[in-house]
Amino acid sequence: MHAGSCHCGKIAFEVEGDFSTAVECNCSHCQRKGYLLVMVPRDKLVLKTPEEAMSTYRFNRHVIEHKFCPDCGCAPFGFGVDADGTRTAAINVRCIEDIDLADVERMAFDGRSF
Repeated sequence: MHAGSCHCGKIAFEVEGDFSTAVECNCSHCQRKGYLLVMVPRDKLVLKTPEEAMSTYRFNRHVIEHKFCPDCGCAPFGFGVDADGTRTAAINVRCIEDIDLADVERMAFDGRSF
């Protein structure tokens, strides 16, 4: 289990998963934010903060709920549903406390093509 948070700590969470490889997407949103994302089943993410305390941003097809802190603006994860209908969470690896980013393999994803 890994602990994570936004910059100011208002959004806190724990997540279970393999964070050795992350997606580096080039869509307009991910590129601007610098996200490194790992998808996990939604039940592997434990919120320590009520979801009502978070802000949500949707764009394009409005299918992903990008969650961010209304105070510091940091965006630690987003919620979605995969092709099989499974609820997922896209974890921003940069918001996990015990991850050494130098050890994370980056996998390019061409999100601009969608």
